[in-house]
Amino acid sequence: MNEQADMLLLEIEEKMEKAVLALDHQFSSIRTGRANPSLLDRITVNYYGVETPLKQVAAISVPEAQQLYIKPFDKSILKDIEHAINTSSLELPPRNDGVGIRLMLPPLTEERRRQLVKEVEKLSETGKIAVRNVRRDGNDDLKKLGLPEDSEKGYLEDVQALTDKYIKVIDEHTKSKSDELLTI
Repeated sequence: MNEQADMLLLEIEEKMEKAVLALDHQFSSIRTGRANPSLLDRITVNYYGVETPLKQVAAISVPEAQQLYIKPFDKSILKDIEHAINTSSLELPPRNDGVGIRLMLPPLTEERRRQLVKEVEKLSETGKIAVRNVRRDGNDDLKKLGLPEDSEKGYLEDVQALTDKYIKVIDEHTKSKSDELLTI
């Protein structure tokens, strides 16, 4: 066994794991039928001239299954938060009550659910491409080590086994998210 090649395999697996985690993070920002604070992860607010993530300037809670409540730490930015939500891709009208902002999540229509499943499948394909890129780079790095042919072949097979494993994990996560979206 070659220590350099073994370390490379561990590095490849770690990168594939990170690709799956990144995909899961993207999945969490896709709205299902229930309110989830991660829906607001992509929203930034102009806070004293600096674009700041919403979760750094406000507490976000889920008082009901179909509702998010955003309470800013500094009430003077309530209008800025409202503006950030209005200009985002959320398409949820904010309700300002003077203290915080309520976002009511309407039930998803069947058509919207199907659109979201397509979005999940696109993200899934992006995740698979990331894993395959890690495989390609890993294979290139292994070939540069100048290992004996049999040993190199074994390591390349190990990289392919890791690739298959993580592609399968992505498929499972995609199916799970799609099922969650299609469940009423």
